[in-house]
Amino acid sequence: MTNSEARIDKWLWAARIFKTRSIAAAACKKGQVSMGGTQIKASRMVKAGDVVSVRKPPITYSFRILQPIERRVGAKLIPEILENVTAPDQYELLEMSKISGFVGRAKGTGRPTKKERRSLDDFRDEVPEFFADFEFDLEDNEDE
Repeated sequence: MTNSEARIDKWLWAARIFKTRSIAAAACKKGQVSMGGTQIKASRMVKAGDVVSVRKPPITYSFRILQPIERRVGAKLIPEILENVTAPDQYELLEMSKISGFVGRAKGTGRPTKKERRSLDDFRDEVPEFFADFEFDLEDNEDE
């Protein structure tokens, strides 16, 4: 079961970092997977002891390879395959993004979701307090 080397795309899939091997290969192609600060191709061979960084916005995960495998294993066996060496500040960054709850929509990403539309409608319907009690006198009162 244990090889001395494995392709990085197969290892990322087998270690359950990505759901499919094609997604893992695409991440390598996009430059989201690096080793030692340099981006690596999907065909790069990795061995035990290598540290791989995977950028999944908003944070970058780091994993130390314990076993270079190419066949997917059960989730309970993952601690034997990799060691998570992600810096604590990355997890703080993840918490901050969760707390803020702001998900920016890029221009041209389509129609707003139902929740976004309702919040926009609520925003438009709110009347500022200083306008609520103000009455407009539209009649021309020249005889006073």
